Amino acid sequence: MGRNPLIELEAMGQSVWLDNLTRAGIRGGGIARLMAEDGLSGMTSNPTIFQKAMTSGTDYDSQIQELATAGKDAMEIYEALAITDIRGAADLLRPVYDRTQGTDGFVSLEVSPHLANDTQGTIDEATRLWKAVGRPNIYIKIPGTQPGVPAIEACLARGININITLLFSVAAHRQVIEAYWRALETRLAAGQPLDNVASVASYFLSRIDVKVDKVLDEMIARGQNAAEAKALRARTAVANAKVAYALWKEMHASTRWQKLERAGARVQKTLWASTSTKDPTLSDVKYVEALIGPQTVNTLPDETIDAFRDHGRVAPTLEQNLADERSALERLAKLGINLDRVTDELVVEAVDKFVKPFDALLEALESKRQVALSRQAASRS
Repeated sequence: MGRNPLIELEAMGQSVWLDNLTRAGIRGGGIARLMAEDGLSGMTSNPTIFQKAMTSGTDYDSQIQELATAGKDAMEIYEALAITDIRGAADLLRPVYDRTQGTDGFVSLEVSPHLANDTQGTIDEATRLWKAVGRPNIYIKIPGTQPGVPAIEACLARGININITLLFSVAAHRQVIEAYWRALETRLAAGQPLDNVASVASYFLSRIDVKVDKVLDEMIARGQNAAEAKALRARTAVANAKVAYALWKEMHASTRWQKLERAGARVQKTLWASTSTKDPTLSDVKYVEALIGPQTVNTLPDETIDAFRDHGRVAPTLEQNLADERSALERLAKLGINLDRVTDELVVEAVDKFVKPFDALLEALESKRQVALSRQAASRS
């Protein structure tokens, strides 16, 4: 059997997770096969993923029928379906969680995207979902919006594992690292254990390049600093991620972190998200090959897993050429592209991109609920 680049990533200290979750994959052996053959050690879900899974095929129909006839509404049906799948995935991944002593083997469930700017609403829903799933190897996903950060801290202080999602800027990354530390310090001061709390910070990639490259392409088309604009195409996301990781490494060399670590705290790993290449002129494994390093996770859609298995190159790239990457971001600013403004816009757009499929999913489930009730009525007549 030939080399498998996905397996080689583990030797570099990087975990491979699947950015997809379907009942067919959980129950049909697909996830188990990825774990056995490719070293898969975690999974992520989001409203878009659930919309695709729950509205296509018939995998969920019998449970929808049962829930509808029990009087559940569309939102209650969604949560019951999602919790069933999250539990199933968590149970499959539990051996990884046990083998790694709780540092890997997680599956993520996101709070409603409608709560992205509602601190207390997020805390309440995250707490409820955490208790409802009832598995130690899950993350509740909370977006790293300004109202999300205090919710993240509060939930972590309660001992709820949090996947902090929708991070685009280095400043936001610093905020959520500090939120994790403050939560751990709260627990430490209260005499509560630290070794049973976990967190990852999900840093988004390809969407940054899509947005910045659109501006650069317009400059190239106008002949405005065309050579420099061309040289900077498809560089922003990786440069931004490497700078964020450099900050992460610097912060974790501090005495503040070392005190927490000695008390049993787990590292908040950096998770690379939005890793499928959107530009067909670029390598389909660009966002995997460029960011390989320790204490990180890369969550990949199915097609990127297949591509990296086929032709991925593995090397310790995450800390390479950092000076060049910093220079690229400075050159971008000189062209008049304000990366802070870009990342602020991306957060707003990303929340909206999850709200729409979430609402569409609830509409589809309401239609399925009505069909189920009609079937029930017909069976009684």
